Amino acid sequence: MVDPQRDIDVYLQAAAAQNLRIRHIFETHLHADFVSGHMELAARTGATIYMGAKANASFPHTPVTDGFALEIGRCRLSVLETPGHTPESLCLVLTDLDRSTDPWAVLTGDTLFLGDVGRPDLSPAHTPQQLAGLLYDSLHSKVLRLADSVLVYPAHGAGSLCGRNMRAESSSTIGIERLTNYALQIRTRDEFIHELTSVVPVKPQYFQQDAEINRQGAAALDALPPLVALTPAQVKYQLEQGAIVLDTRASDAFAAGHVPGSVNIALSGQFASWAGALLGLHCRPILVAENAEKVAESRMRLARVGMDNVAGYLENGVEGWKQAGQPLARLAQVTVRELQEKLQRGAVRVLDVRREPEWQAGHMETAAWYPLDCFAEALPHLSQEGPIAVHCKSGYRSAIACSLLLKVGYKNVVNVIGGFDAWQKEQQPATSVSPAAAG
Repeated sequence: MVDPQRDIDVYLQAAAAQNLRIRHIFETHLHADFVSGHMELAARTGATIYMGAKANASFPHTPVTDGFALEIGRCRLSVLETPGHTPESLCLVLTDLDRSTDPWAVLTGDTLFLGDVGRPDLSPAHTPQQLAGLLYDSLHSKVLRLADSVLVYPAHGAGSLCGRNMRAESSSTIGIERLTNYALQIRTRDEFIHELTSVVPVKPQYFQQDAEINRQGAAALDALPPLVALTPAQVKYQLEQGAIVLDTRASDAFAAGHVPGSVNIALSGQFASWAGALLGLHCRPILVAENAEKVAESRMRLARVGMDNVAGYLENGVEGWKQAGQPLARLAQVTVRELQEKLQRGAVRVLDVRREPEWQAGHMETAAWYPLDCFAEALPHLSQEGPIAVHCKSGYRSAIACSLLLKVGYKNVVNVIGGFDAWQKEQQPATSVSPAAAG
């Protein structure tokens, strides 16, 4: 097993289906964006955990360095120390001895992604420049010395904040990355350092906390307390005391009616990452979902990033809230055609909450830019006079942003259905001028 997620039953079931035992668990580094299940998996299987020697992990494990190799049947797994994303990062080279004595694939963790490389700013003991230099050395002196035919399997795909702009596929080859990955085209070490440290994605506050949880080893999921059903009256009281109500339904359902003051982060997207980034690990949210199954899924996915302290869930969801006679709030939505008509009349302002590379690639000419990543530190300073139409790429992030603005008192917030993708599909005008942030 390599880099297991926190809920490990899926691995135990897969092993049992193949009549196999899990004997070895490798962590490619101390993950910052999720809580790993290595401790519980080891406890339930008796497997050995292997980590880079520089991780200084406090749980029982075997520290590994360059040259460590493990043979499992006819597969050889060899360790490459590849510091850069983090000081302890590893890549795992796989050789199928029935095919050849030459490497067949490499599990690159967060060292090499498809079209990208790992961000170099996650170590409190190193500067981003130091880590970027180490990453350049790791890539060019170790990873890129593998043959072009070697398959590449990274730990993340598109959307992860552990890189800047990775592709969505799950695998590639060393040769394809050598030819197409922007970071591998950079000629010199100094240029590489400058490129990787000049524009770094916003780092969620929970990243460092997750890395420390993984250094110590997370508690087993069955140690978490059972979820408590809360009546509408209890939820209303806790809201008045400052509690966060987290509505995990799709944005359309949220728009049609929701608990006033609740935050919408839908399960359909990067739910746990956005919840951790915007609400923080120590938030004790009250969950709102369609049914008991969705409540359980919400709780599990929050636990994957270390949000263990869920206060409970709204009994019978929004329907129960309505039946109790509690008021519903709504979120207005517009299509891109309706938005264009409003813009032509000067009847609306536009807020773009996408990330910087997305904005720079193309945006509405009159839009203000303030990425959702920055909402955790401060909300944008916007006049509450007149409607504000909020958009992202497809509508997922803009619904989150709208809910946060509504929560603090904005009255005239509108979500753009389909986001910038729909805008471009309608062949509406766009520009790629450098951004000027709102507020």
